[in-house]
Amino acid sequence: MVIKVFLASSSGSTAIKKKQQDVLGFLEALKVDYAPLDIACNEDNRMWMRENVPVEKKPTNGIPLPPQIFNEESYCGDYETFFDAKEDNAVFAFLGLPPPPGSKAPMKQEEAQEEVEDEEAKGEDDQPVSEGEEDLGSEEEEELRQLEEEEEAPEVTEQEEEDE
Repeated sequence: MVIKVFLASSSGSTAIKKKQQDVLGFLEALKVDYAPLDIACNEDNRMWMRENVPVEKKPTNGIPLPPQIFNEESYCGDYETFFDAKEDNAVFAFLGLPPPPGSKAPMKQEEAQEEVEDEEAKGEDDQPVSEGEEDLGSEEEEELRQLEEEEEAPEVTEQEEEDE
């Protein structure tokens, strides 16, 4: 299966260029095989893309903008749906590909809820969040504590170290 990414090589829009770079960079990072198909230089690519984006997914003006992503003939989505899948850690599902061996597949909503309940039962999330603080992951909390300790510790000059 080849992922087809429809792009515009000569787009004047920096927003479109950034979106295209984001999609391609992420696919390369995941080592996903894809074929970039230029709609600016190839009228057949442009017509195929426009004809195969589902009607309900087309913008109000009816002309879908790149990047548009397909798995062979199956429509996956545009940049916004790709971004949502990336945020949800579900890019392989979005692309219709099996996750690579050893990767953690995204959890179903019920499984995620059970995991949250398990953590709460262990008492890990029982600490209230102070006003102005975000609820951070355990690694981030540890880093924050270390930074706060460093700030609170009195500075020791080289002279003081020599005196000791």
